[in-house]
Amino acid sequence: MNLALFDLDNTLLAGDSDFEWAQFLIGQGALDGEIHAAQNEKFYEQYKAGTLDIYEFLDFQLKPLARHSRAQLDAWHQEFMARNIRPIMTDQARAKVQEHLQRGDLVLLVTATNAFVTGPIAREFGIHHLIATIPEQRDGQFTGGVRGTPSFQDGKITRVEDWLEAQGLNWGSFADSWFYSDSRNDLPLLEKVSCPVAVDPDPILKAEAERRGWPVISLR
Repeated sequence: MNLALFDLDNTLLAGDSDFEWAQFLIGQGALDGEIHAAQNEKFYEQYKAGTLDIYEFLDFQLKPLARHSRAQLDAWHQEFMARNIRPIMTDQARAKVQEHLQRGDLVLLVTATNAFVTGPIAREFGIHHLIATIPEQRDGQFTGGVRGTPSFQDGKITRVEDWLEAQGLNWGSFADSWFYSDSRNDLPLLEKVSCPVAVDPDPILKAEAERRGWPVISLR
């Protein structure tokens, strides 16, 4: 059995679901447009630069979940999927996921974006296992906090290894392991797998992939 791990934003998606969700909420009037658009852009640029403080960002990202009922959030998410997400799910990305599923590989989506935003996206791709940052809930409502280790940078390795251990598995359980990512932030997990693949990579990851002889592909 082989293991196939996929990053989501700017890898399987031709865009960033975190960024798009904030922009969607601004469009719904759920967030102050001027203030949150500027903050959203700031954090996105920090992420691309590899300088993001994940806890500062999560405080910004998760607090809006606590201001609305779960029913309202779920209704918004359905519209978000139709307007913002399906248009950036490319045929090439869907085909790459299906390639691994049809081989019988164990396929996981591994993303820093929170599980509320990304759970339906994983299912849309046909991926049944999700490792994402977990927004804290109490009595079925989001608190605005985060539970456990964020799935970001080295945290992705921690979360994947914890998940594998819970299944009675480890890295040695697989003949080969793939990780597909676009971002320098994912270098720790790319270095961990036997088959790292740079997908439409940022300049830092592209240079590193070329230096190490890793495949560089496009799913756009």
